[in-house]
Amino acid sequence: MSTPSPVHFRHEVRSTAVLALPLVAGHLSTGLIGLVDSVIAGHHGTTTLAAVSVGTAMFWLPMMVPMGTLMAVPALVSQLDGAGRRDEIAALFRQALWLALALGLLLFAFLSVATLALEPMGIDAAIRPGARDFMHGIRWGIPALTLYYAMRYLSDGLHWTLPTMLLGFGGLLVLLPLGYALAFGAFGMPEMGAGGLGLASAIMMWAQALAFAAYLARARRFASLGLFARLDPPRRAPIAMLLRTGLPIGVTVAMEGGLFIVTALLIGRIGQLEAAAHQIAINVASLCFMIPFGVAEATTVRVGHAVGAGRGRDGVRRAAMAGMVLVLATQTLSALLLFLGHDMVAALYTRDAAVATLAGSLLLFAACFQFPDGVQVLSAGALRGLRDTRVPMFLAAFAYWGVGMPLGAGLGLGLGMGPRGMWIGLIAGLLVAAVLMATRFLRTSGRIPAGGPVTDGG
Repeated sequence: MSTPSPVHFRHEVRSTAVLALPLVAGHLSTGLIGLVDSVIAGHHGTTTLAAVSVGTAMFWLPMMVPMGTLMAVPALVSQLDGAGRRDEIAALFRQALWLALALGLLLFAFLSVATLALEPMGIDAAIRPGARDFMHGIRWGIPALTLYYAMRYLSDGLHWTLPTMLLGFGGLLVLLPLGYALAFGAFGMPEMGAGGLGLASAIMMWAQALAFAAYLARARRFASLGLFARLDPPRRAPIAMLLRTGLPIGVTVAMEGGLFIVTALLIGRIGQLEAAAHQIAINVASLCFMIPFGVAEATTVRVGHAVGAGRGRDGVRRAAMAGMVLVLATQTLSALLLFLGHDMVAALYTRDAAVATLAGSLLLFAACFQFPDGVQVLSAGALRGLRDTRVPMFLAAFAYWGVGMPLGAGLGLGLGMGPRGMWIGLIAGLLVAAVLMATRFLRTSGRIPAGGPVTDGG
C-alpha cells in the first residue's frame, strides 16, 4: 500500500472525524436506549431484566437483516453524490422507502409469532412471560424503525449526519420517562414491567420516524432533491439493485449480531442470574461498539464518495486508513475503561451483588475483543463503500458461525464454563472476522486502477 501524503491524510482523518462524530453520538444514543431499558428493568427486578435480555435478543436478531439491507442506501447515495448525479438520488430514496416499509411489515409479522418459540428454545419458565410481553410491545414500532433507517441512511450518505445525533438523543427524552412510567406504573400508568418497556420503545420509534420525515420535507439542505415531490410506485429494477447490494450486508450484520444474540438466548437457558449478568455486560459492550460502528458508517460514505469521484486506489485506501486510525484510538479508550472500571460499571445496573459480580467478570472479556471488533467493523464498512458485499457475507458466516459459536457453545454449555465460555467464543469469532475482512479490503481495493472506478466486488 502506498503511503498517503501527510497533508492529504490529515485532511481525510479530519473529514472522517467530522462526519463520524454525529454518527457516533447517534449510535451512542441508541446504546443508551438499551442502557435505559436495562437499568429500568434491573431496578424493577432480576426477572424483568432477564426477560428484557431475551426479548431484546429475539427482537434484534431478525432486525439486523432489514437494518443491514438498508445500509446499501448510504453506499449508493454517496457514489451518486461523488459522481455528480444528485438528480438520481430522490428516485432511489423513494424506492428505499418502499423496501423499508415491506421489510418492516414482514418483521412485524415474524415477531408476532416468534414468541411461540420461547418454550421450545428452553428459555427459563420464569423469564418467558416478560419476554413475550416485551416482544409484543416493541413489534408495533418496527415499521417506523425501518422507515427511520431509510431516511437516516439517505442523510448520512449525503454527508449530513447531525439529524442522526439529534433524533437519537431526542428518542431518549421520550423513552426515559415513558419507559419508567409504563414499567413501574408511575404517573397513573398501569404497571407493565417488561411489556411496558417494549411499548415505550415502540412509541419512541414512531416519534423518531415522524420527526425525521418532517425534517427531510422541510429542510433547505434537501429541497433541491425533491425527495417527496411525488409518490412513485414500487419499481422492480431499483429495489432489486438495493437488495443486490444490501441483502448481503444485512446477512453479514445478522451473522455478527446473531452471534451475540444467540449467545444471550443460550445463556437464558442456564438461569436468571446468568441471563441478567450477560444482559448487563452485552449492553455495555454494545455501547462501546457504537463508536467504531459510527466511524465505519462514515468510512462507507467517504470510500463511496472517493469511488464516485474517481480518486483511484490511493484515494480509496486513504479514506479507509483514516477510519482505521480513528477506530484504533477509540478502541484503546474503550478497552482501558472496561479493564479498569468493570466492577463499577456493572454496579450501576443492579442492586443484586451476585449479578453485578458475574457481569463485572464478563466485562473483562469484553475488553479483550475491543480491538478485533473495531478492525472488523471498520473493514466491513470500507468494503460497503466499494459495494463489495457478497464475499464478506461468507467470510462473516465462517468467522462467527464456523468458529465463534461452536467454540462458545462447546466451552460454555458442553464443558460447563457457562457465560465465560460463551464469551471466549465471541472473542474468537471477532478475531477471525477482523483478519478476514481486513485482508479482503486490501485485496478488493488493490484491483482499483490508480485513477479509475471500481466495479462491484465478487
